[in-house]
Amino acid sequence: MLRCVYTDLDGTLLGRGASLFRDADGLFTLLPARALEACFRANVEVVLKSGRRKAQVMEDARLIGQTAYIFEMGCGLVIDGEETMLTGDLKPTDGRTVHDLIEESGAPKLLLDTYPGRLEYHDPWHLNREISHLMRGLVDAFEADELLEEHGLGNLRLVDNGAIAPKGSLPDLEGPPHVYHLIPRQASKADAVARHMRARGYSPDECIAVGDSREDLGVAAVVGRFFLVANAVEKDPDVLRGAPANVEVAEGRNGEGFYEAVVKVLAER
Repeated sequence: MLRCVYTDLDGTLLGRGASLFRDADGLFTLLPARALEACFRANVEVVLKSGRRKAQVMEDARLIGQTAYIFEMGCGLVIDGEETMLTGDLKPTDGRTVHDLIEESGAPKLLLDTYPGRLEYHDPWHLNREISHLMRGLVDAFEADELLEEHGLGNLRLVDNGAIAPKGSLPDLEGPPHVYHLIPRQASKADAVARHMRARGYSPDECIAVGDSREDLGVAAVVGRFFLVANAVEKDPDVLRGAPANVEVAEGRNGEGFYEAVVKVLAER
């Protein structure tokens, strides 16, 4: 049976304006809430996995009545009030946060200086973060990782967390901007999901995941089935390149795609 659904927030469970009750076009919808209700009735846990700060994800988890969540791209995991940091060798020390340590390494400045006009801080959401450095723009994350490695910063990586809406800055990008997280290399949504599964005693075939980005797609390696919402492919046609066989693309966008994935799996089982 299905025991757990892992879902991203922005661009997946949430619609326009980061609302649970708006679809991708901003129209009112109850489908995401109905999918959450279906999970509740079937005794299926729902775990949020997001790049947002802990305080934000905690509030969203509370609002949907769940006690476990993953924050800052898998850098942190909370289960029933117990927090686990998943940042590898980078730990808060001497009053400095992991965010401070990444800043002191020079990695953010290196990336911003290397990609002028193509990468910037994701203002104002980059503020008050404890772990990741949040940026926006359009760069090759694999190329950025090679750059970090060349400068002795291989303990960090730049994570592509999917396309976002453009705004006035960075006007010369050749495509839709993406949001990026500079995080410790050991951290990932997939690792956090796997740790939650072990803590709960879930097997892969009892779990599914839903998302809209390349980083979300990495979770496919640890769950039975993975669903990309339709807007993921619309914004990034190459997102499916090299995807494993257990990945499916929903017909619906954002929360409608989440509803589709949940109801489909519940009905089949």
